[in-house]
Amino acid sequence: MFNSHDFFMKRFSAHLKDMSRYLRYIFNGHIAFAMLFFIAAIAYYYQQWLATIPDNFPTAWIMGGVLGIVVTYSPVRTLLKEPDLVFLIPAEHQMGAYFRNALIYSFVIQLYIVAIVMAAFGPLYATSFENRGNYLVIIVVVLIFKLWNLIANWWILKIREKNIRVIDQVARLLLNISVFYFLINGNMLLASVTTILFTIVFLYNFSLSRKQAGVNWELLLEKDIHRLQSFYRFANMFTDVPHLKNKIKSRQWLVSMIERNIPFERKSTYDYLYRISFIRGGDYLSMYIRLIIIGGVFIYFLPNIWIKIIFAILFLYMTIFQLMTLYQHHRTIMWLDLYPVEVEMRRKALLKWIIELAIVQTVLYAIVFLLAQAYLGFLITLVGGLLFTFAFTNGFVKRKLV
Repeated sequence: MFNSHDFFMKRFSAHLKDMSRYLRYIFNGHIAFAMLFFIAAIAYYYQQWLATIPDNFPTAWIMGGVLGIVVTYSPVRTLLKEPDLVFLIPAEHQMGAYFRNALIYSFVIQLYIVAIVMAAFGPLYATSFENRGNYLVIIVVVLIFKLWNLIANWWILKIREKNIRVIDQVARLLLNISVFYFLINGNMLLASVTTILFTIVFLYNFSLSRKQAGVNWELLLEKDIHRLQSFYRFANMFTDVPHLKNKIKSRQWLVSMIERNIPFERKSTYDYLYRISFIRGGDYLSMYIRLIIIGGVFIYFLPNIWIKIIFAILFLYMTIFQLMTLYQHHRTIMWLDLYPVEVEMRRKALLKWIIELAIVQTVLYAIVFLLAQAYLGFLITLVGGLLFTFAFTNGFVKRKLV
């Protein structure tokens, strides 16, 4: 007899084994050091900023908005796979224990986000409001609403019409933000009224789900595969991920700009390949832009010039380190082994492209120092960034490209 509880535990065990294998590569010594530095620097300047926070700072609005988003975003991880559409649909009436366990797992795995957000908002709340004891009440309410939103999201996933799901998501988001805004401000009457309104939406979702014929298997599988592939794309920046399904994006205008500068010669084969792969394949371009923007924001707003410089070099290091995975991007394509091009040219092509990207990033960070009127930082970042780029790529990166 089919036991859906045992089936989930086997699927869950395989899922944990798969995730832990990639997490070991993601949180290696380099990333752990960078994260430790980030957390220490942010915590230090956060405490300094709290000492100068104005009395009219909109703490309730900021906390209400962030907490509303955190509890509304409650995806259900079902751990479904593509063959399940064939083999599990006939046993849908026996899948109650499986989906119950999936909801429990989804709730527990998302608690780390709640913990991080509540820990970050704790000092801000204590600085802005005198009654610090209410913060424990807010934490409890966040956990309750997180569970309610997860259940409501599970019910609404049975609805086939996308417009209904979007309207429900927006309605719950607005109500969640309102509840936490009134709760943080101490207005218990309005907080109770919005909670009642949320309960009405919650029960309406339940009534809609009861009218559906069964589970929306295709939608559940689509969302689970999308989240898993997002994780694989992130992990692929640190190690090879054979399960990754790379998405190719056209970006023809960027490709045409790059193509014009590459000579049509045998020695430029890999110059062309890596540049086009960077633009069109995977998430390399978005990762590169994202790191530049985040690093630029830190550099501009951090008050200490030496911390600014350290952050500039640190983000430069993170970019180069993650661009190294371009070397293995085409590892499953046999045609590269047939190219009449020496392997050494392949390494030189990637090193050249990484150096060029790092130089652009260094110059952009130096410009941010100019905008912040930190002229000494501009000079040190420009010279130090270029020296670090050439030393790191020709030393560490070159040894790793084998």
